[in-house]
This record gives sequence, structure tokens and C-alpha cells, in this order.
Amino acid sequence: MSFNIRIAREDECSIIGQYIRNIAEYEKMSDQVIWTDEQLYNELFVEKNAYVVFGEEDGNIVGFALYFFNYSTFVGKKGLYVEDVFVLEEYRKKGYGKEFFKYLAQVAVDKNCGRMEWICLDWNQPSIDFYTKRLGAIPMDEWTVYRLTEEKIKDVANM
Repeated sequence: MSFNIRIAREDECSIIGQYIRNIAEYEKMSDQVIWTDEQLYNELFVEKNAYVVFGEEDGNIVGFALYFFNYSTFVGKKGLYVEDVFVLEEYRKKGYGKEFFKYLAQVAVDKNCGRMEWICLDWNQPSIDFYTKRLGAIPMDEWTVYRLTEEKIKDVANM
């Protein structure tokens, strides 16, 4: 079996959408997927606000990763933020998740990033174990993530 990672093409936007729905289902958050196909296409391939790569086993897409760049004022460099990594259940435990992170880490090196970050749901112990034991990632437990939804963003903008 051969595994490789490649950049997603514009004509694969519907496959990207399916993988986003797959991860949302795994995370028990399907009701929060609200984008339209046109919006997803525009964000990824017109505005280029995020980037997607697919993992393929013998030419079949078995996983994906979506990432974008942010900026750290403390480090003074951009960072690579991993929004999603997802491998289909029947292809897990083959090292493909590690391959995605190796690929993304190389992108971060190539782009001179000072950090690479992501979040993980606190109940997702298999992923937490992978991140900490296999990758050596450090949980940032002294930080709390806060979020404004689109509606609340508008409320704040109009305060």
C-alpha cells in the first residue's frame, strides 16, 4: 500500500465538503456545519483563506487536512493553524495521521512559521494521546478559547 499527500484541486470542493461533514459527525457537531457549496469554494479557492490537502492510499482519498496561517505577536512570525485532520475510520492506525502532521510541519518550516497549533475536544482521548505521546505536543491548558458567532460579532461591531 502506498500513501501520499497532495494538494486538493478546485474540482474536488464537494469531496472537501464531505470530509468536513465527516469530521463534524465524528465530533458530534453536524448541526454546526452551515456553509454553502459556493461559500466553501469561494473561501478556499478564490479568497484562499485556507488550504486543503488529501491523503490517498493507492489513489483513493482516505483523509484530509485543512489549515491556514495566523500570526503571533509574541513570536513575531506567522503560525500554521491546523483546523481539521480527519482519516476515515477504516484507515486509522496506519500512521496516516502522523503523515499529515509531518506534511503540515514541513509546510510550517517552508513558510518560516514560529508556531503550529490546533485544538482538540477534551473528550477525544485517542487524539489527545496521539498529539501528546506521538507528536510531543504540549496542551495549552492555561488558555481558554472564547468564540463570537457571526451574530454576536455583528452585535459587538454595533456596540
